[in-house]
Amino acid sequence: MHLLGPYIFLLLEYLAFSDSNPWIFEHPTTFYAWEGACVWIPCTYRIPKADAQVDRLVVFHNPEYNETIKRYVGTVLYNNTVNRKSPSQQGRVRFLGDSKKNCTLSIESLYVNDSGRLGLRMMTKDDKWMDHVNLSISKSPFPPRIQIPPELQEFQTVTVTCLLNFTCFGYDIELRWVLEGLPFTLASSTISSSPTTQNVSTKSQIDLKPEWTHHGKNLTCQVWHSAQVLSQETVQLNVKHVPKGVTTVIESPTPIREGDSVTLRCRYNSSNPTVTRYEWSPQRLWNEPSHEVMKIQNVAWDTPPISCSACNQWCSPASPIDLDVQYAPKEVKVLQISSLSEIRAGNQVRLQCHFSKSHPEEVHFFWKKNGSLLEAKGRELNFDSVSPEDAGNYSCLVQNSIGQSASEAWRLQVLYAPRRLWVSITPGDRVMEGRKAALTCESDANPPISQYTWFDWNNQDLQYSGQTLSLDPVKVEHSGSYWCKGVNKLGEGESPPSTLTIYYSPETIARRTTMGIGICLAILILVIWGVKLQQNWKRTRSQQGPQENSNGRSFFVRNKKVRRTLLSEGPHSLGCYNPMMEDSINYATLRFPETDTPGTGGTGPSETQGPLPNNEDTYSVVQRCHVGDYENVAPNLPEDDGIHYSELVHFGTGERPRAPEDVDYVTLKH
Repeated sequence: MHLLGPYIFLLLEYLAFSDSNPWIFEHPTTFYAWEGACVWIPCTYRIPKADAQVDRLVVFHNPEYNETIKRYVGTVLYNNTVNRKSPSQQGRVRFLGDSKKNCTLSIESLYVNDSGRLGLRMMTKDDKWMDHVNLSISKSPFPPRIQIPPELQEFQTVTVTCLLNFTCFGYDIELRWVLEGLPFTLASSTISSSPTTQNVSTKSQIDLKPEWTHHGKNLTCQVWHSAQVLSQETVQLNVKHVPKGVTTVIESPTPIREGDSVTLRCRYNSSNPTVTRYEWSPQRLWNEPSHEVMKIQNVAWDTPPISCSACNQWCSPASPIDLDVQYAPKEVKVLQISSLSEIRAGNQVRLQCHFSKSHPEEVHFFWKKNGSLLEAKGRELNFDSVSPEDAGNYSCLVQNSIGQSASEAWRLQVLYAPRRLWVSITPGDRVMEGRKAALTCESDANPPISQYTWFDWNNQDLQYSGQTLSLDPVKVEHSGSYWCKGVNKLGEGESPPSTLTIYYSPETIARRTTMGIGICLAILILVIWGVKLQQNWKRTRSQQGPQENSNGRSFFVRNKKVRRTLLSEGPHSLGCYNPMMEDSINYATLRFPETDTPGTGGTGPSETQGPLPNNEDTYSVVQRCHVGDYENVAPNLPEDDGIHYSELVHFGTGERPRAPEDVDYVTLKH
């Protein structure tokens, strides 16, 4: 037999068979049970007459009122005089009430055919009343009802009730909870049976604080009796929760290199309600709308960790994910590992190649000087004794498997004293007079030369301290060698001499040629005039007799001079040569004047002249011979020591013996 339905309540019909006021009954209208179980019918009543008592109780099954006989007919389940010493039992029915107000009944060992309407016929001495109760007996135990809100929210506690519309003392019922096939018992759960005049039920209540993992799971309430499940009811939990298990997944091939394109996807495990939008962080990396898939073009090496959020009514962020972008070394620079404020030639210098980041970390180092690759490949570049040739722009390169990064050029300055000085002449070492010549003292020095000094071919300081010596205009007398000296705070250096040659300009050559021609003409005129004077003088002297100066004083030549014979003189002309006075007459010429040879036939002059015999007296004039060249001459004579007149007297007659070449004597005449 099937139940009439757990949710159908029948109206209780009250029939009154008395002319007095109606009786008042209180009890549930319908009772539910199953075959083999029992039913407990809580009931109270009130008789209109306060002093009246129930004398008899008859329980009918499906009673009907017979108009003919004017009474109820039907199956009688219980008929007995109400004993004040309750309970009393007839068959399966027990009366648990009394004659004043309690009309509680219990029926055991129910059958499906017991379903129907029960009539409680209660009678007093002068009054009677019929009240009805509905029974619904099912073939098998009926399931309980789970009372739960249609929507649960994560972490919000609710009370969940398992209600079974059945209670019968002596028939033990236990309600148990099962979540997804596993026992689920909370400390706050309660089980109660409440056979009251309003309700007959057994219920279990739990305070449920659902988690997102409960969403979609089955919650079951089971009815247990004698260690077996009689029936059960299952509901599926609908737990509202934020998206769970949100993760950011890299869908691009790995490893990721700087500049690659990267595809990311935002995933989640559970969401109620479903996800409607996505958010990505940090937002500065892109300007696209929020989607489940995010693409990053040309990923940067320093891209921060990225996270996404999946959102329904609420947003749930994923843990940030590091793209682990691989990149070439960054922030490469050259560092000087020393405390030297200035580097001088001969100092020890250490340079180190520094970088801040590299991924992967394994790197190799290279060095360049002025853009040319060096053989050194370590992290440090060492100079045990730095030289000026080591100065230059140094840069280092750091390379890993991704790429290579170079530092900015670092200038190595080496201080040293001036060296390699030389004089450069502009426009050249041969310059025409009247033009401009610039002599520049070129040098190799660090710091630059602070002071220059110029010298000429006589090592004479030209009293000029500039780097460039300007000659404007140049003159022929400027010809010669020049050299310079340079000084800085570390020392000094000097250049080798450079020769500057100044040649005449065409104007000077023409002027000097004209002047030379004029001088030559003047000299020629003077020579001609002198020759004429000499001829006149000779003519006058030839007319005078030979004279001898008795006051003459002879002296010997002290300084032996090289004798030079003039081409114009004969073999009898001798001279005293003074090389210090080349441009004047500093030698004495011993001349033999021509005289007229007396004729054989008379005393007058002969028509023929011949050379003077060797036994004749001679004289010579010495001009511009210095006093210091002769012996027996006072050193301090008031006369002009440049011009002396002397007469060399030839003693005796006949052939004069040749005097030794190392003895000369003359007679000095004043």
